[in-house]
Amino acid sequence: MSIVHSDEFGQFQEDNATPHTSRVATEWLQEHSSDFRHFHCPPKSPDMNIFEPIWVALQCAVQKRSPPPGTPMDLRISLQDSWCEEPPGYLQTLVDTMPRRVASFLCAHVGPQRY
Repeated sequence: MSIVHSDEFGQFQEDNATPHTSRVATEWLQEHSSDFRHFHCPPKSPDMNIFEPIWVALQCAVQKRSPPPGTPMDLRISLQDSWCEEPPGYLQTLVDTMPRRVASFLCAHVGPQRY
């Protein structure tokens, strides 16, 4: 983790979704727990998951395509094209919202928050 984080600790965030709570994932997390700080989130919390707005943006972009994708390969190409059409700073903008998201989450502890 020292490559990514100057303090040698990464921040691991997961939302308690089923794949994250499997035996294999749980054992791996326990084995590597000294390599990162574990940030516990409520199950499937869109407020703490910056990938949710990405999925929504991609879904909207693909739904607007005419004709709609008809095969899995068409869907893959549509998703890739839609991803490439996102503004260059899109991901950084989402990452930059995380301090506000965490602060809001810690203060509220209830329901979705506006950012």
